[in-house]
Amino acid sequence: MAPEGNKMARKTLRTSYISTVVSISLVLFMIGTLGVLVLHARKVSNYVKENIQLSVMLLPDAGMAQVESLLKVLEKSEYVKSATYVTKDEAAAKLKEDLGEDFVEFLGYNPLLGSIDVKMKAQYADSENIAALKAKITASSVVKEVYYQQSLLDDINKNMKTLALVILGFSALLFFIAAALINNTIRLALYSRRLLIKSMKLVGATRGFIRKPFVISGIMQGIYGAIIANLLLLGLLYFAKKEIPDLVEIQDYEMVLTLMGGVILAGIFISGVSTFFAVNKYLSRNTQDLY
Repeated sequence: MAPEGNKMARKTLRTSYISTVVSISLVLFMIGTLGVLVLHARKVSNYVKENIQLSVMLLPDAGMAQVESLLKVLEKSEYVKSATYVTKDEAAAKLKEDLGEDFVEFLGYNPLLGSIDVKMKAQYADSENIAALKAKITASSVVKEVYYQQSLLDDINKNMKTLALVILGFSALLFFIAAALINNTIRLALYSRRLLIKSMKLVGATRGFIRKPFVISGIMQGIYGAIIANLLLLGLLYFAKKEIPDLVEIQDYEMVLTLMGGVILAGIFISGVSTFFAVNKYLSRNTQDLY
């Protein structure tokens, strides 16, 4: 009967260990998914801001030397990500493609002006900096006017600030919930070994000696759970890119790797600390309270 009992005990412990790892991995996957959303929200914000375009309309008699001089000034500006010169013929070709008919042939001449398409760096894409750049560009002798969608820019900045606050609050709440879930999972897993912990104390083992193997085991559970969570995250990102190809343009693999490292550290920290306090709890209890 003894070998059969030992076999059953080992099977129970193995099942408990696996269920704990699975529970930790699912909780860490939730944290990682939120982290992905946070990172992509920031990248989407920057992507949108950097694609807000200032159209610099040039005077009909603007010479190429003057246009190239203005381009060089814009490209050297700390505010500007890119500046592209569009000739009146190129503008006409694009409009023809959009309209589906040759308006130049119909009118007999090309009424469009040459222009420079300016895109801002994300950190400077706000009303104040754009207004300052607009005033500087308008002062040029070859510029007729500068326009951009100011209402769109204001809406983007306003909505992104609100979204950032919501995500920050939700992230803090989810982290505390995740820590509580992992803590309860580990405490339940250690409940079946509470008598072993107390027996080791009664025979003279120090608290540190008793805690060490359990804390190491808890840390390993956190690592295994984090690895599973990261594999699930990779799967999520793969299918997301498959369904939304445009995500490739805003994907930052370095940030994703950093996030995965953070998931592993979170798994180690939460599991290790939870195991530490759970073992201390059973060490501090009276023998009769363990039943």
